[in-house]
Amino acid sequence: MTAKKKSGRWREGGIRVNGHELPLRSHAERALSDYFTHLNGSHPADLYSLVLREVEEPLFRVVLDYAEGNQSRAADILGINRGTLRKKLRQFGLAN
Repeated sequence: MTAKKKSGRWREGGIRVNGHELPLRSHAERALSDYFTHLNGSHPADLYSLVLREVEEPLFRVVLDYAEGNQSRAADILGINRGTLRKKLRQFGLAN
């Protein structure tokens, strides 16, 4: 990871694969590094489930917003079927 903090903001350097920057990956790596830094001696457990719980709802919210509320388009973007999307939206209280 090559992101550096400068004057209160992160300057993106990002992780590069085949010459392409992967900013989402960089943000995830930074967030996880920060999580471990701030554990204050606590021992993490069930991290995989924790990450999925923390990321899944904002993922659906942002993709639905990006798709301007069009559930078919949002499902396509996510690579899931519309029924699964609708189930998840209900689960997170995001259904209309």
